[in-house]
Amino acid sequence: MATMSQLGTYIFTAWAGKPVGKDDQGNTYYIERKARKGLRQRRWVVYNGAKEASRVPPDWHRWLHYTTAETPVESPPQRQPWEQAHRANPSGTPDAWRPAGHEYEGGKAAPGTGDYEPWRPV
Repeated sequence: MATMSQLGTYIFTAWAGKPVGKDDQGNTYYIERKARKGLRQRRWVVYNGAKEASRVPPDWHRWLHYTTAETPVESPPQRQPWEQAHRANPSGTPDAWRPAGHEYEGGKAAPGTGDYEPWRPV
């Protein structure tokens, strides 16, 4: 069931929003239909699933924050061969990286190698 703020967002989006594109995760991006006098048009995203800011790809982030005027749909960015596909930050989820000594990974770290020497004041 939607909360009141979610309901308000959906009503505002249906009333004042014009869809301008979707990303590969299914998030939909909107711009205000009518510009307000002296103000720039609002831009926002309606998430497909979990509402997590790290799910917004860099190209759409640039557009949302008015760094570029054109959407990634209108002006697709050139990809470099070394670039990886965007993925959301997995921290706090079961997909997060955990070192061997982490409690969820058994809680037993590998024994020290003896190469560490603590600093001692003179």
